[in-house]
Amino acid sequence: MPQDTTGVKPIRQVLHPASSCGIIRHMTALLLDADAFSPASHQIFTASRVNLNLTQPPKRFFRHGWQSWTLTAWLNPSTPPLPIRAPEFRAKDEDPAYAFHKNHIGAWVGAVELGEDDVLLVGALGLSGRIELSGYTLNGFYEDNHLGDWLVARGKEEEVFANYAALLETKLGRTRFDQPPRVWCSWYSLYKWINEPILTKALHELRDLPFDVFQIDDGWQDESGHWEAGKNFPAGMAAFAEKIKATGRTAGIWLSPFIVTPNLKIFHEHHDWILRDEQGKLVTAGRNWTGITYALDITRPEVLDWLDKLIRKVVGWGYGYLKLDFLYAGAAVGKRYKDIPREEAYRNALKVMREAAGDAYILACGAPILPSLGLCDGIRIGPDVTNYWINAALTIWLNNPNEPSTVNAIRTCVHRLWLKPLVNIDPDVMYFRSKHNALKPHEQQLLQDLGTITGFKATSDLPGWWKASEQEKVREFLEADAKVQKVRRYGYQIDGRVVDFSPAIPISVSHMDFPVWLARNWGLMKIVWHQVLPAALESIK
Repeated sequence: MPQDTTGVKPIRQVLHPASSCGIIRHMTALLLDADAFSPASHQIFTASRVNLNLTQPPKRFFRHGWQSWTLTAWLNPSTPPLPIRAPEFRAKDEDPAYAFHKNHIGAWVGAVELGEDDVLLVGALGLSGRIELSGYTLNGFYEDNHLGDWLVARGKEEEVFANYAALLETKLGRTRFDQPPRVWCSWYSLYKWINEPILTKALHELRDLPFDVFQIDDGWQDESGHWEAGKNFPAGMAAFAEKIKATGRTAGIWLSPFIVTPNLKIFHEHHDWILRDEQGKLVTAGRNWTGITYALDITRPEVLDWLDKLIRKVVGWGYGYLKLDFLYAGAAVGKRYKDIPREEAYRNALKVMREAAGDAYILACGAPILPSLGLCDGIRIGPDVTNYWINAALTIWLNNPNEPSTVNAIRTCVHRLWLKPLVNIDPDVMYFRSKHNALKPHEQQLLQDLGTITGFKATSDLPGWWKASEQEKVREFLEADAKVQKVRRYGYQIDGRVVDFSPAIPISVSHMDFPVWLARNWGLMKIVWHQVLPAALESIK
């Protein structure tokens, strides 16, 4: 089970590295001095815990989020973390084991900024590593208390993160694809209101636009967990895959294989498949567009067999691009059939699906980042985008910077660009349309620039919603081979044009205690107005 590291005293062994790079093995816990690490130095240790004493107050703390949507950012160390106020969003957007932790705590890697071009990084090379900033101490620990490797590196920000990424590649592997595909996805225009005619129309109206993948998102299935074509796809999913492939594109499809809903046959007939907590209660995976969801116990042999058959079935239909969503549920806190660490359980199940998928491209979404590396081809690196800048009620009133909103997506994505050498990094879709779009031009441009920097170019705009000039901009965007140069932490140049992500970085906090029910419903009204109504009306045309 997760450990609260506050107040735990490590073995008081102070190490002063004598060389710029080396390995020190088999220590239960280490107490290190930051001053022992000179600039441009790094060292690997093997220990269950690493406690790094800082001799000066850090200016910023780099907090890395647990899964795709979880906040990743440089934070003010003097500002305490605020828990998400709504429990259903805590389960969906945060690592629930640390949702109420009193100190800033992140997953696998953490860093402090000590001065200009002076960053001290602690990075776990094992699956259960956590990094906590407690006063003037940077604490690294493995959740299951096992011995594992740690990188401690000091130097310029780009260099220490590059060192960490290189070690992760050696340990876990990297993507098979140097270039991400260019993707049209149905979700951010139609959401769950998709059917055969409307997607056939979109497919044909894309004409010769150079999309590599046409991906069907949530809404095609009978129910999430019962992965057969719903009534809106009477010809079946294999038939629609053939339509897509006939245009020269790869057929893509969405699945959420680790979660189920209470109305499903599988939920009642295989109740023992559902993950439970120490008290025997079902473990919720939070709320999504379907309602309350529950996590599968993916250590059960029969569940792994079911996952294997599911992926083989979908690939057999002709889908070569799999968007696997809500994957964090596989690593939820709970008592499993097989008593192994939760991220190890997750990686084992992902391996089963990777093998079943064969050559198909796997995009991991809502996924624990480090345990996915080497098994997925692409990974979402931020929250969902929206056709507006921010949903203030759900983001600010509920203290949830992981909530779907364009500003939240940009903020976390910008802080995860260091992952690019390891995996295709997906910042989510870009908007080009003016119809049904409340983003201001400069906000829309920031999303497009993020697509250029990551190389993962995607949109959900319906072709019929574009003006002629907007469609031409899509073509130019997809075909462009831009020169990208990073000039500072949040500043880039794209073909000489200055791009500044600074407007998306601050995290707004409300000092008013809005009732949770009010924030939920006020936020829902914005979702209905900007997202649900346009999609529902389009589906009945």
